[in-house]
Amino acid sequence: MKRIVLFLLTNMAIMLVLSITVSLLGVNKFMAGGQLNLSMLLVFSAIMGFGGSFISLMMSKTIAKWSTGAQVIEQPRNDMERWLVSTVQRLAQRANIPMPEVALYEGAPNAFATGPSKSNSLVAVSTGLLQSMSRDEVEAVLAHEVAHVANGDMVTLTLIQGVTNTFVFFIARVVGFVVDQALRKDEESSGPGWGYFVTVLVMELTLGILASIIVMYFSRQREFRADSGAAQLMGNRQPMISALRRLGGLESGELPSQMAASGISSKGGVMGLFMSHPPIEERIAALQQNRQA
Repeated sequence: MKRIVLFLLTNMAIMLVLSITVSLLGVNKFMAGGQLNLSMLLVFSAIMGFGGSFISLMMSKTIAKWSTGAQVIEQPRNDMERWLVSTVQRLAQRANIPMPEVALYEGAPNAFATGPSKSNSLVAVSTGLLQSMSRDEVEAVLAHEVAHVANGDMVTLTLIQGVTNTFVFFIARVVGFVVDQALRKDEESSGPGWGYFVTVLVMELTLGILASIIVMYFSRQREFRADSGAAQLMGNRQPMISALRRLGGLESGELPSQMAASGISSKGGVMGLFMSHPPIEERIAALQQNRQA
């Protein structure tokens, strides 16, 4: 419930900020005098499309800590925390990135990486994962998350999301305008009619689904790359393969939507096209094929 409320409040705040921004810039007036200003609409769509994605990225670490209850390890209190910090530090050095924050959270087996940049990132692991895996397997999971940071996956997916959002906003309003004009025939009006609003709503829902398929495709490709990156950081693919096999037999913990794409595992969607992660079997097969090559 906490995650749902936080998700709704965050998105409402983002939409409010973006609405004020486009209003101040005047680009929300792309329909005037029965005409559609495509240049102004494109600017409006880009602000709405990229704005939400980048604000979410900037807030990603804070949202992650709030929603999962993750506690950053400032001063290690026991051997496990000391090992976690030193392991992430060693992996970060190998990946040639600044040391990420390391956090622990209570929950079923999972882990995630988030943050707006390589120099401002967070790697978090659940207590359930620590309890269910060997240290070699946990290290492989940490290497996977460090690889996400080193590859810039959070920024890459944000850009892809921004581009798809922009096209959704733009195309939906163009189609809405055309449909509205066709329904009006020769009637004069000072603003868009119901045909515009209904069409925009339907188009945004439809195009949003298609956009999510595109984003999830790229997310799955980044998972394969992070698996390979983990193997390279450890100098051995077997720990990553073992960790994936272990995850295949566990009920992975569900992550908030903002971090799901950079987690080690996800429950996926109803259909494979909407899954942020490839099936475990495919990830293992990819690592094994790379090893043979």
